[in-house]
Amino acid sequence: MNCIIVDDEPLARAEMRSLISETSAMEILGEFSNAPSALDFLKDNEVELIFLDIEMPMVTGLEFAEMLPEKTLIIFTTAYSQYALKSYELEAVDYLLKPIDPERLKKAVEKAILYTELLSKETIKNTVESNTADFLFIKADRRFYKISFSDIKFIEGLKDYVVIHTRQQKLITAMNLKTIHQKITGNAFIRVSKSYVVNVDYIDSFDNHNIYIETAEIPIGEVYRAEFFDKYAGGFLNSD
Repeated sequence: MNCIIVDDEPLARAEMRSLISETSAMEILGEFSNAPSALDFLKDNEVELIFLDIEMPMVTGLEFAEMLPEKTLIIFTTAYSQYALKSYELEAVDYLLKPIDPERLKKAVEKAILYTELLSKETIKNTVESNTADFLFIKADRRFYKISFSDIKFIEGLKDYVVIHTRQQKLITAMNLKTIHQKITGNAFIRVSKSYVVNVDYIDSFDNHNIYIETAEIPIGEVYRAEFFDKYAGGFLNSD
């Protein structure tokens, strides 16, 4: 998998380059101090993943993310935690706070590699054919697969697809998050952000900003916070 680094701070670029080299086998195609120069590079080069700073002159990382090709994945790297929710609205693979922990970076890269593999395979042709009160039928490889709602831990929006995280596997299908949420009946599934629907039966813990399901850290969007705390937490937890 290849990548580029976009950060206006030379030291930050050097540290990121070193971390990537130490924790993965990724090919670094280039480093850029601003979004316009990176955008010029993208015109002639296919980049799979961008490590993208947010606070930059001329064009911010958030603005730049909205200009990127659909297939290009993003991992935001920033010193400012307040941009986390906005980054997930842009369907970033992950959001890393500086100084970046090597293990945290390794986990983010592994997630990006997995999603690249999913998007590049025939799995992108998977379709949700029908649903009942208890399960979905997904068509893949000329076969129909039965996905029980009780096996779904959470569903994640990714570009023009959704990734269905079940107890056994991850499945990707061409559908937006709103549509698949409408197909899943019952009160167990709650929309918690622009990019996530969770099955509350699998929630291990939560705080005012995130939900934790096994190793997954799922942000709670501002628009959805009140509903989540009301439905799941019974309103006992102050969402401020």
